[in-house]
Amino acid sequence: MDSGGSTDMTLAFELEALKALADPNAVFNNARQWTEYVGVVSEKPTYVVTNFTRKHRVRQDFFSGPRGVEESLENISGQFDTDRHVFVGIDDEDEAVAEATGWEFLNVKDAAEAAGWTLATGDVADEAPEEQTRDDWP
Repeated sequence: MDSGGSTDMTLAFELEALKALADPNAVFNNARQWTEYVGVVSEKPTYVVTNFTRKHRVRQDFFSGPRGVEESLENISGQFDTDRHVFVGIDDEDEAVAEATGWEFLNVKDAAEAAGWTLATGDVADEAPEEQTRDDWP
């Protein structure tokens, strides 16, 4: 993905967009080469995002926590003062949230094509929900 030579960008992935990628860890590692900050936002509970990012070894600079996507994007743009704020999502609803918060919207398929990322096979909606338990927890 070409950011015009500037790395002064905050990149936020909607969790479902991140799930649509074959190797989320590789995507984050690649994105770190041309962004200042990269993270995940979601309407889902914090533990769902945390389970997914741990499972895929994704190190994020921020996450939405208990907030919704719109409030998270507003807070992130206030905390991370970069020239650009780009939200990678999957549908018109994500695009509307980006527009409402002043973020640039990029569909995950377009982002993957531009950056050379591999999309996961199969439909993201068919994926089983995150219901993993940890054996090392009491």
